[in-house]
Amino acid sequence: MAAIFMASCSKHQTTMQLTQQWDKTFPLSDKVEHRKVTFHNRYGITLAADLYSPQNSVYKQNGKLPAIAVSGPFGAVKEQSSGLYAQHLAERGFLALAFDPSFTGESGGEPRRMASPDINTEDFLAAVDFLSNLPEADAERIGIVGICGFGGMAVNAAALDPRIKATVAVTMYDMSKVNVEGYFQSENTPEQRLEKKRALAAQRTEDYRSGTYKRAGGVIDPLPDDAPWFVKDYHSYYKCPRGYHERSGNSTDGWNVIGCQSFLNQPLLAWAHEIQSPVLLVHGERAHSRYFSEYAFEKMTGIKPAIPDTLSSDLSITDDNKELYIVKGASHVDLYDDVAGVIPYDKIESFFCTNL
Repeated sequence: MAAIFMASCSKHQTTMQLTQQWDKTFPLSDKVEHRKVTFHNRYGITLAADLYSPQNSVYKQNGKLPAIAVSGPFGAVKEQSSGLYAQHLAERGFLALAFDPSFTGESGGEPRRMASPDINTEDFLAAVDFLSNLPEADAERIGIVGICGFGGMAVNAAALDPRIKATVAVTMYDMSKVNVEGYFQSENTPEQRLEKKRALAAQRTEDYRSGTYKRAGGVIDPLPDDAPWFVKDYHSYYKCPRGYHERSGNSTDGWNVIGCQSFLNQPLLAWAHEIQSPVLLVHGERAHSRYFSEYAFEKMTGIKPAIPDTLSSDLSITDDNKELYIVKGASHVDLYDDVAGVIPYDKIESFFCTNL
């Protein structure tokens, strides 16, 4: 049985019980210290997180460490990719916080398995609130990392909060863009959008009548023979020992069908062009989702990146303090964990060392 951690709470937080047993999809590093923490966002939702601290750090200044908040992928939990990234960052000298977004994992928020462009962006800002008040963190050196769908949320947070001094978005999705247009603009007509809205409206009526929220299902399992290769890529992570976690919606029964409704008319990257702080977009050459990072880079810089059909090595495209970094040969899920050995941790470390 898992040990239980009773989270301390303030007047803003609700009492919650967190699993204290190490139940991550990756082993605990002997180079870091780990503890469970909670914090609240401005909607009063209590968020659960893992705080990873380096045992020794050359980056400590005045007794304080540069701090980084990490979340994602969309539908994942902190025991998966975000925790792995946070632990690697702590090994490299940063104080790193991996958190479950609202309505997800061990974090609060009811009903479960909902998503919101506003609230989930706010989750990053709340993490900055927490880190800014943590005695061992340097409030003037705070960055964020968003993975997959929370890459888009991270860029949105950077456009809103100047306390965020540097942002990394890894294998990002723009959840507004994919909900509005479908993959590769396959559902990008007013008629198709109206059909989606009608379906969601009908589902809301049914959910209210039944008193429950219908789930959309996680990653499809078993895989049909004709599944697209990127669906097989997701399956290899979320449904297999490599990345399966019982609290992950992608590993189990997914989001509520109406969970992403708000993304249909709330664009995440509307003000990305006004971000003044440094942003690093990391994506895989073979990722089906690569066009989201290309789109984000264009939104921030006005430059449409030109990427060769085949790369001979990793590719960097820069404009001032914005960079698009394409990892040769990597798929979308290759950047979730280090099974393929392609996550550019050195690049990410260098980016944060330079900018925090």
